[in-house]
Amino acid sequence: MTALNLYQLRSFLTVSEEHSITRAASRLHLAQQAVSSQIRQLERALGVTLLVRTSRGVLLTPAGEELAAGGKAVIADADALVERVRAVAAGQAGRLRLVCKPHATAEFAIEVAEAMEAAVPGVVIELVTVSTLPEELELLASGRADAAFLWTPAGDGSLRYAEVREDRRMVALPEGHRLASRESVVLADLADEPVIVPKVVVSQDVLRHWLAEPRPDGRPALRGPAAQRIEDRLILVARGRGVWLAPEPLAAYFPAPRVRWVPVVDAAPSYLAVVWTARAPESLVSRLVAEVRRITGWAGD
Repeated sequence: MTALNLYQLRSFLTVSEEHSITRAASRLHLAQQAVSSQIRQLERALGVTLLVRTSRGVLLTPAGEELAAGGKAVIADADALVERVRAVAAGQAGRLRLVCKPHATAEFAIEVAEAMEAAVPGVVIELVTVSTLPEELELLASGRADAAFLWTPAGDGSLRYAEVREDRRMVALPEGHRLASRESVVLADLADEPVIVPKVVVSQDVLRHWLAEPRPDGRPALRGPAAQRIEDRLILVARGRGVWLAPEPLAAYFPAPRVRWVPVVDAAPSYLAVVWTARAPESLVSRLVAEVRRITGWAGD
């Protein structure tokens, strides 16, 4: 099998495009003699004549036309292979296992995965969905996921994170509630309302965030019943057992019957973040954060 020298092939393709060894040499930043020598070496290796020199440049022989037609694909494949090899060596290719809760990321998770795979040669984004924060944290801790989307605080100080979206806080109210027809409310309006407590919290910091504590007057929130699943919390709200504070995307994802969602204008926003462990490939995570922020239009620090 004849070994095809890519350096010589690249020179030949440049000559075939320019129809001139002089112009090809200029494009390649080589001497004319060097380009002519490479063409002769390529012809000897293939055992064919590729070019016919004339007073007005060069003409391709039928063999030269065939090599020019197929050689471009060979060079393109070789260049792509080099890029993939360099990407792997730089830690930019491989697999990134990304865990998310659909109610937090439904509008952009697939777009992010496709953007990453288009932007980084050879990378594969594996999306894994869960329903609760503890499930996300367990996948990260066990090494079955490299990164995740979750609202901060995460309740795990070992995780690294970068914020990618700011979400205003909403309150879920029963449809007949005295505040349900309001355009917005403030936390003082909710001072005497029991708040549904999530059972899935993993630290006091996380619990205080979801209950919007402390309140403006310094008091804690009035605790209502606890529920693990979001659907169960909304049932409790609909039955008048309490109100529930949540980021705005949940209001769109969970339009529950007999529940009204109202913005809480003075509650601290929730920040969705990309979080990752020390084991995660940081070059991929860095690119992931950049792609997510581009898609969400993040304007924060």
